[in-house]
Amino acid sequence: MAGGGNAIRGSRVGAGPMGEAERGEAAPRQSVTYFCSNEHRTLIAFAVEATVPDTWDCPRCGLPASMDSDNPPPAPKIEPYKTHLAYVKERRSDAEAKDILNEAIQTLRQRRKSGEVIF
Repeated sequence: MAGGGNAIRGSRVGAGPMGEAERGEAAPRQSVTYFCSNEHRTLIAFAVEATVPDTWDCPRCGLPASMDSDNPPPAPKIEPYKTHLAYVKERRSDAEAKDILNEAIQTLRQRRKSGEVIF
């Protein structure tokens, strides 16, 4: 059947008139404005009965934002990436590292002599 007069041709599921009558009435809302340190202004709508958070991440730059336009929260301090070795060096001195290495080598040599370790 070519072009068989399909009444719903070109429609999709859920297509139809949209409005308050079909969806029901919207819940009462309150609008809250948040400000970040990059001077971005974000308006967020919350339900009236919802607890409004003190801070909100700015959708434009990702920095924290607050409702105080004069004193927005500062950008978080970002720690540089540290390797595992850097963390170990914070906990151990070079002398301690040398002692631990010598102890491990001694243990390995003893295990080799006893035949417990083959390589």
